[in-house]
Amino acid sequence: MRSFKSLITLLVLFFALTAQAQVIDPIKWEVSISEQRGDTLKLSLNAEIIEDWYTYAYYMDEGGPIPTEISYEFTAGDYTILDDVAESEVIRKFDETFEMEIGIHEQTATFTQSVIQHKQGAPLNIVVDYQSCNAERCIFENAVLAVPVPGGSSVIENPEATEKDKTLSEALKLDLGNGQYLETDQEENSGWMNFFLGFLGGLIALLTPCVFPMIPLTVSFFTKGSEDKRKGIFNAVLYGLFIALIYVLLSVPFHVLDSINEEILNTISTNVTLNVVFFVIFLVFAFSLFGYFELTLPSSWGTKMDQKATSLGGVLGIFFMAITLAIVSFSCTGPILGTLLGNSLSSDGGAWQLTYGIAGFGLALALPFALFAMFPNWLNSLPKSGGWMTTVKVVLGFLELGFAFKFLSNADLVSHWGILKREIFLGVWILLSLALAAYLFGFFKFPHEGKSKRKAIPVLLGLLFVAFAGYMTLGLTNPPKSNLSLLSGFAPPMFYSVYDKDISDIHGEHTYTDFEQGVAAARSLNKPLIIDFTGWACVNCRKMEEQVWVEPQVRALLHEEYVLVSLYVDDRAPLDASEQFNFLRQDGSLKSIRNVGNKWATFQTVNFKNNSQPYYVLMDADLNLLNRPVGYTPDADEFASWLQTGLDNFNATKAPKPIIGN
Repeated sequence: MRSFKSLITLLVLFFALTAQAQVIDPIKWEVSISEQRGDTLKLSLNAEIIEDWYTYAYYMDEGGPIPTEISYEFTAGDYTILDDVAESEVIRKFDETFEMEIGIHEQTATFTQSVIQHKQGAPLNIVVDYQSCNAERCIFENAVLAVPVPGGSSVIENPEATEKDKTLSEALKLDLGNGQYLETDQEENSGWMNFFLGFLGGLIALLTPCVFPMIPLTVSFFTKGSEDKRKGIFNAVLYGLFIALIYVLLSVPFHVLDSINEEILNTISTNVTLNVVFFVIFLVFAFSLFGYFELTLPSSWGTKMDQKATSLGGVLGIFFMAITLAIVSFSCTGPILGTLLGNSLSSDGGAWQLTYGIAGFGLALALPFALFAMFPNWLNSLPKSGGWMTTVKVVLGFLELGFAFKFLSNADLVSHWGILKREIFLGVWILLSLALAAYLFGFFKFPHEGKSKRKAIPVLLGLLFVAFAGYMTLGLTNPPKSNLSLLSGFAPPMFYSVYDKDISDIHGEHTYTDFEQGVAAARSLNKPLIIDFTGWACVNCRKMEEQVWVEPQVRALLHEEYVLVSLYVDDRAPLDASEQFNFLRQDGSLKSIRNVGNKWATFQTVNFKNNSQPYYVLMDADLNLLNRPVGYTPDADEFASWLQTGLDNFNATKAPKPIIGN
């Protein structure tokens, strides 16, 4: 029982990831002098980046995201800046939004540059303007750090706020109504979706000829091989727990790799060679499932594990029995596990995404052994083994082919080969869907299959794949409906097309880029406002504009019912001298507002307690909030519903108010 409790505790630990609250400051910056030779100082700017976030490299090609920028504050003549900035190793990855390879830093980053000090102890500040992002949002910020120069102070001396600073700081703050809308919810942990998909994959694996026949045999062994019925049930449940644990443990090496070198797992999604290798591996998996050959682990492994199970007995014996099952069933479970591995790691979720998926897979495999041991009469309701299990394997083979072309598509996007543009990729998937449907209808068989008539379920499944092929044909055309939202993330992006598609008109719909002008227009037109906190280099902002805002239900509301104000928090255009100031924070410190991006980023943080993008706020011209602000919302219906709720609230309160007094 002690071992049983320990196992449960261990399994629970693997799922002990809580929803992560909204992140405000994902990067911690520090500056030091790493080397000094006379008056020459080598400065080192170090960044500590929290998990799942990244920042962009210092050196970036034009047309991509805004890079990390470093500048200095000092009195003229006190310092001379030498050479170029050097940065630590950069992770290279292809970005579909910018259609180019970009450089990022994860976990840590170091930037170094040398300066000559002409005046002993003269103050020197480093100013770093940077963008940090995760899978759903981006944050544009700047940090000012005092260099600990020899003979000087390592503390930034904040100047006193001038009357101009105080006035413009107050002007940046809004007196919002309906402040309860600013309460934020915790983010959902996307890992549970991987768990669900892994669980579904495990259920499919149960139906294969390598696993399904093992269920009644193994359960009977535990329930009949023990004089004590309770002990037999306990052993069967323990056997199931060991199966789940073994599959979870398979993900542990990837956590080790992730901690040693964060680049290893991320390169899977963009490295051309790795994607081509996955393409070939999935082809091999597919033809193995078609029955042309069998993939198995060395038979000696299974024999040794079986001998261990027999000789040891007890809890350890049951553990080795579980390992034996994992080994002998590999020919059927291997392709499914390979799919989980490839898609979990290529989703930029890292090793934890794989752990969620593989844990769901192991749990689905383990459940039947525990449940049938508790309720052995259920075994009578199980269908008999037969040709239907071969049909399951062949269906899996076609699915593996589809995933194979997904990895080839990744390599094609990165290298710009142009061989699998969106419509061609969809054409391949259409042919695979129709071929699978033809197989399920009984139009052809594979050489190893015997004669059997197709039952109702395969025929219905075939009709489903015909319908799926029909849906994908919409993507072969050029109208807006060709975006195929159900395949978002699988098919190549819409811009990677055989057609000359231009979606830049979405940006032309931005009515205003200044808040005050937008409010004045909303008051004049008697319409509500949607404040769009965005960025020129914000990936998910572009996804919203290109995939959600183009949908008719959203487009109609944005264009006809709202005044749209897009505030670019990464805009480096300098403000006029009269508009530049130092924002006075509540703690008395000052933040330099020098460009348009500084202004709108601070405006968002101060008023809405949020500094991530995209971020959308609905309000009327009197600054009353109309709905809870939202961030990245890839579901068009959900976003349209949010807009409609704000519009309904606006219409309910815009009736003329009675005039009091003369």
